[in-house]
Amino acid sequence: MSEKFAKKWGEDIGETDISTRIKEAVRPPGPLKPRIDYAIKRIEMQIQRLDRATDRFSERDKSIFARIVDAYSKHDMQRANVFANELAEIRKMEKMIIHARLALEQIVLRLSTVSELGDVVTTLAPAVGVLRSVRNGMAAVFPEAERELGNIGNLLSGIIMDAGHSTGLNINFETASEDAQKILNEAATVAEQKVKEKFPELPAGIPTFGEKAPAET
Repeated sequence: MSEKFAKKWGEDIGETDISTRIKEAVRPPGPLKPRIDYAIKRIEMQIQRLDRATDRFSERDKSIFARIVDAYSKHDMQRANVFANELAEIRKMEKMIIHARLALEQIVLRLSTVSELGDVVTTLAPAVGVLRSVRNGMAAVFPEAERELGNIGNLLSGIIMDAGHSTGLNINFETASEDAQKILNEAATVAEQKVKEKFPELPAGIPTFGEKAPAET
């Protein structure tokens, strides 16, 4: 590792005033490692936010599930169907949140292992793609999280540009896109399994989302 890059990689971020921090929010100058550590902390904060959202949705899930069981026990299939449709929508949201959380965890894991200059470009480029995908999914549900993930993505893009400038390395966007999709696919598979394990199935006879309720006899 060159002396120039060692300095750029390892120096600490000094204290700055509020106005300076705002100006540097998208692409702060300085060494790369503290900036990566800063990005990790911000992503971890979003993971905690998703955890809190999951808890809220889980409580709502339990409440609606109980109403479905109650309606079903009273042979009120029309009411049970209404609640079943509502539950299906909530579980879609829960699955999306779990998927996003798993994807963000993978980004944190990858960023935490970056230790050399070459790793910066090859690791961060897919991470930016994952963040963009997760951000798009959050847009309608958590606008604040969407904005923060966008800022983190800009931060990582700035780090990539600086690392590429320092080394002359070019980003293989096709490979980065493939790696990002692989991370998202793995997260989706695990999310699907977690949803199945976490939430009880509806009683037999309750129509799933999109189906018509059976006629009462």
